[in-house]
Amino acid sequence: VQLVESGGGLVQTGGSLRLSCRASGLTFDDYVIAWFRQVPGKEREWVSCISDSDGLPHYADSVKGRFTISVDDARKTVYLQVNSLKTEDTAVYYCAVPHLYPGYGCPLNTFEYDYWGQGTQVTVSS
Repeated sequence: VQLVESGGGLVQTGGSLRLSCRASGLTFDDYVIAWFRQVPGKEREWVSCISDSDGLPHYADSVKGRFTISVDDARKTVYLQVNSLKTEDTAVYYCAVPHLYPGYGCPLNTFEYDYWGQGTQVTVSS
């Protein structure tokens, strides 16, 4: 599985971006895909995920109502629409996929994910 993120950039507070994660080698018939973010010196933080087991998107409380995760099966791409950006959203954003997750919904911990993209930088200026 290869994951390639794009779409990051520099925006002002209140702005928006659409992050993309193109996946190759992944069967979209049975998927779990998550977005994490990381600030230098801090642990990687789970942001959002989606899986076909429950068909529902899940969000961290800090981004709920502002971020939207979606999947385009045909393009094998997962998107994270990030709106109403705050300076505290500044981070490198990563998409991730577990090798195998038999559970319902999607895992929230970094150690449960096996494949990671290279990340895309989001910088929000005040």
